[in-house]
Amino acid sequence: MTIIICPGIHEPELTESFRLVLLDVVLNSAIAHNTANILIYPGKDFLVLSALHILQFLRVSVAPRRYRLTGSLKSPIIFISFSAGVVGAIGAAHLWQLLGGRVKAFIAIDGWGVPLQGNFPIHRMSHDYFTHWSSCLLGCGQNNFYAEPAVDHLSIWRSPQIVQGCWVDSSIEIYPPKGHLTATEFLLMLLKRYEAN
Repeated sequence: MTIIICPGIHEPELTESFRLVLLDVVLNSAIAHNTANILIYPGKDFLVLSALHILQFLRVSVAPRRYRLTGSLKSPIIFISFSAGVVGAIGAAHLWQLLGGRVKAFIAIDGWGVPLQGNFPIHRMSHDYFTHWSSCLLGCGQNNFYAEPAVDHLSIWRSPQIVQGCWVDSSIEIYPPKGHLTATEFLLMLLKRYEAN
């Protein structure tokens, strides 16, 4: 399983903190048996908005040999993107599919105002209920998460292991929370689901 992390426009230390939490989750779960490949898109500033730059990174990092030999980009990818990085990542996910690649899931963390549509599973994670509710108007998948109590925008990226919140099924018009858990526990639940598929 390949996980591509697409950060937003912020200090790189925040993404490194997120990567370490995610790595800890993967290593301390059943996912570790099927070694996950976690990559961070290195673009900075406005390059996080560029689907073409993210796609180029994927072509070089995910399947360079396979692509050169067969022209195939069959390596399945899970996108985890944050803030402004959601803009570039959703475009890259669609481009990856157009080139024959497979997107197992797309997880947008605080991608407020970014329309999300696709023929792959989409999940939103938000730092508060308002961001969750208003973002879902622009597309979201069935299982989503919002922080409760609300936290600041960068906290959900820097420290998902301490952000408490609600797991909700947004396919139901009036939905009660399915459960209370941390943002990290929600991510682990999703990763385990897509590892099995």
